Amino acid sequence: MPDKRHVRISVALIAGLCLAASVPPWGWWPLGFVGVTLVDRLLADRPARSRFGIGALATAAWLYPSIVWMADLTFPGYLVACLAYSIYFGAAFAACPPGRWRWLALPGAFVIAEWARWSFPFGGVPLSTLAMGQANGPLASTVRVFGSLELVALVAVVGVGLAALIDRRWVAAGVAVAVVAVAWLGAQVAPGSRPIDRIDVAIVQGGGEQRTRAVDTDERVVFERHLDASADIATPVDLVLWPENVVNVEGRLEDNPEGTELGDLARELDTTLIPGIVEGINSDEFLNASVVYGPDGEVIDRYDKVHRVPFGEYVPLRSIVAPLSGGSVDTYIAREAVAGTEPAVVSTSHGAMGVSVSWEVFFGHRARDAIGNGGTILLNPTNGASYWLSIVQAQQVASSQLRALETDRWVLQAAPTGYSAIVSADGEVLTRTGISERRVLQGAVELREGQTLATRVGDWPMVVLALIVMGAAWIIPHRRSTRHLVVA
Repeated sequence: MPDKRHVRISVALIAGLCLAASVPPWGWWPLGFVGVTLVDRLLADRPARSRFGIGALATAAWLYPSIVWMADLTFPGYLVACLAYSIYFGAAFAACPPGRWRWLALPGAFVIAEWARWSFPFGGVPLSTLAMGQANGPLASTVRVFGSLELVALVAVVGVGLAALIDRRWVAAGVAVAVVAVAWLGAQVAPGSRPIDRIDVAIVQGGGEQRTRAVDTDERVVFERHLDASADIATPVDLVLWPENVVNVEGRLEDNPEGTELGDLARELDTTLIPGIVEGINSDEFLNASVVYGPDGEVIDRYDKVHRVPFGEYVPLRSIVAPLSGGSVDTYIAREAVAGTEPAVVSTSHGAMGVSVSWEVFFGHRARDAIGNGGTILLNPTNGASYWLSIVQAQQVASSQLRALETDRWVLQAAPTGYSAIVSADGEVLTRTGISERRVLQGAVELREGQTLATRVGDWPMVVLALIVMGAAWIIPHRRSTRHLVVA
C-alpha cells in the first residue's frame, strides 16, 4: 500500500487539476468546489510546514496547466511566476489553524492569496482565477456586491461546506449554506444600474493567423483586414469598435494615411468609430490608445492605456532583466508604452463610454475607474493574436463577463483574431466569434447609468474581512480553551 505522504501528494495534484479544469477554456465550474474540498482535506490536522508544502503543490497543479500559454512567451518567466504564486497560497494555507477552525480561515486564505497575486509584483497577474471559473456558474451574480473577491470567498465557503458534510459536522455545513444563500440573495436586491438608451453596435474582427508577434507582422496587412471586414457592417449603426493596436503608425495618427482612411470610414458609415491604435513616439516609446472618430470623420476624443502589460508593453527593472535574458528583452520589446493618466472614459455623440484596453479588463479597478467616471458601457478592445492556444482569449471573455456583472454594464470585446464578444449586463455572452475568423458582430445594446456596490467600494471590504476571519480562527479557540481552564 502507498504511504500517507504519497497519498497526500496525489490528492494535492488532483485538487489542483480540479481547480485548473474549473477555469476557462475548460470551464467545468463545479470542479472548483471539489478542488477546495480536497485542499481542505489535505490541511486538516497538519502542521504549518505540511500545510505550506501541500498547499503550494496543489496550487502549482492548478496554475502550471492553466497558465501554460506564458511558456510560449517566456519559459523562465512562466516557471518563476507559477512558483511564486504557489508560494503565496502555501503561505496563506500555513496561516490557517490545523483543526476544524480552519473552515473559518480557509475562505479568507483563498481571498488573501488571490488578492496578492492579482496585485504583486508589477501590478499582478489575475488570470486563471477562482472567480473566472465561476463566470458561468450560479454564484457569478454575487460579484455585484463586493466584486470578484467575494466570489472567490464563496467558492471556498462551498468547498469547506462540503468538507463539513463529509465530516458530518451539520452545524458547520449549515452555516456554509446560510452564508452562500445570504450572499446570493443580497446580490439580487443590491443596487444596480438602469438603462438610459439603446444603440446599435458593430464589432469588427479582421481575422488572420493566431500566435503571431507584432515584430513578424505587416501592420498595413492587419489594418486592411479590418478595413475590408468593415465592408460587412450593416447600416445604420451607431458605434463601430475595432480591436486594440490594429492601426500601427509612426508619429501622430492624423499625420498618417491611416488617419484619413479611418475618418473616411466613419463618414461613410455615418457612425462613431473607435479603433485601437499604436503611435510610435520615438525609438524608445509608443502610445497605445483608443481613438474616437465622430460621424463627420473628425477625432472627438481618445483614451491612452493606463495599466500596461509587464514584459509585454514595458520591462520592469530593465537594467537587471536585459543582461539575464541575453539581450532578448531589448530585441523583443524594443520600445515601451507610455502609460496614460486620464480617466478610463471617452466622449462620444452617445455620451461617455468606459474603456478597459485588453490587459486592463482583467483588473476590476480599471472597470471601476471607467464606470465611476460616467461610462455607460464598457469597451474592451484587445489583441490576443500573439498568444498560444485559446486559454488567454477564453479567460478574457470570462473577465468581460465578471466586469459586466460587477459594473452592471454591457461589455463589448473586440479582438483581431478572436475572441470578440457582446456581453450583456447580467454576464451572458450573447454572441462570440471563433479564433482566426473574419467576422462582424452586430446587435443592439443598452447604455446604463448608476453604480453597483462593487464599483463604489472595490476590493478592500473583502480583504479586511478575510484578515478578520483568519485572525478569528486562531483567537476564538484559544479564548475558549483559556476560559475552560479558568472554570476548571
